[in-house]
Amino acid sequence: MNIIEDLEWRGAINQQTDAEGLTKLIEKKSIGLYCGIDATGASMHIGHLIPFMILKRFQLAGHKPVILIGAATGSIGDPSGKSEERVLQSEETVAYNAQKITEQMQKLFKAGESDSEIRLVNNLDWTKNLSLLDFLRDFGKNFNLNTMLAKDIVASRLETGISFTEFSYQILQSMDYLHLYRNLDVQLQVGGADQWGNITAGLELIRKKEGAEAEAYGLTIPLMLKADGTKFGKTAGGAVWLDAEMTTPYEFYQFWVNQDDRDVVKYLNYFTFLSQEEISSLAEKVETEPHKREAQKTLAAEMTKFVHGEQALADALKITEALFTGNVKELNANEIAQGFKNMPTFESDLTEQELVTWLVDLGIEPSRRQSREDIQNGAITINGDKVTDLDFVISRENSFEGRFIIVRRGKKKYFLVKLV
Repeated sequence: MNIIEDLEWRGAINQQTDAEGLTKLIEKKSIGLYCGIDATGASMHIGHLIPFMILKRFQLAGHKPVILIGAATGSIGDPSGKSEERVLQSEETVAYNAQKITEQMQKLFKAGESDSEIRLVNNLDWTKNLSLLDFLRDFGKNFNLNTMLAKDIVASRLETGISFTEFSYQILQSMDYLHLYRNLDVQLQVGGADQWGNITAGLELIRKKEGAEAEAYGLTIPLMLKADGTKFGKTAGGAVWLDAEMTTPYEFYQFWVNQDDRDVVKYLNYFTFLSQEEISSLAEKVETEPHKREAQKTLAAEMTKFVHGEQALADALKITEALFTGNVKELNANEIAQGFKNMPTFESDLTEQELVTWLVDLGIEPSRRQSREDIQNGAITINGDKVTDLDFVISRENSFEGRFIIVRRGKKKYFLVKLV
């Protein structure tokens, strides 16, 4: 099975500019291919990751991927899927974003470390010294206005309006493809479904510049939607980021482990490097033993390990187990910061105080009477230990590393107290 057949089995191909031609090319030789990401943010989220997993699959099949960091294109903004103009970011912000995304790519794919790994480029390198006259003469002259207006990403904006800056985005992205075709032997661009117009514009430029017989191709991935029709990668708290400070490894793990049975096999196909046999076995277990959630746990483990590493996965599993069993005393302060990030949180300047009063002062208990009653009934635990003594005095000695105290009321209501 070649790489295209594998991608088709995984449901990871939306459109190809010339499916037969690309298949013949990859059967004949190892090719260069690329996918880009604009430096519009300091971190990728999981939706960004999908096309780059395609690049990794091509690499494993013996091809030569290139990751393009768009500091140039990111400074003007892609109009695709947007109903209004982007707010332009400062050069300093774009440069910072580009550096952060570069670091993420280096961590995830070992990009740029050697010729045998995925290569890493920045499109600012070949555009920053380009004059306006050269841009118009050497590139703008090759783009027909009527053709540009007919592209879906532009046509969808004509009623509300589009600036010349965003209108020209497809020219810049086309220049990227031409540059990589000429200099890095790149013959395939991979992108999301919304990038089809930009990809085909790049192919048109290559053929005008290099001749009608130039072998260059485009491939897009499907738009990722959940079974309920909503957009993949969003939670109540917002996007699921790859940066551990924006989405903790524990939160990242929980996102995957909580996926719907109707979606999990699709995500195993898209995001993991498990074999067809392994995925088919997990798909069968979704049907026969859904309560065990083995497919979700495998997906969560594979993705957390890939993005954050073995130790982060071990930490996420430890936090998950502690919260499930209530045995939180085994956690350290950093693990608590991850696992209790979205729990009801209070601050306290505690030195020492009677527990009955302390719980009321924080707002965890509504009254001293209720506080005493819950303590007597064994409904209050402090850092995993049940407290039934009405005279119990709590102090900083009861904290995790002087930073946190965990209060549980009843079986499931957790509260995080930060000591200040």
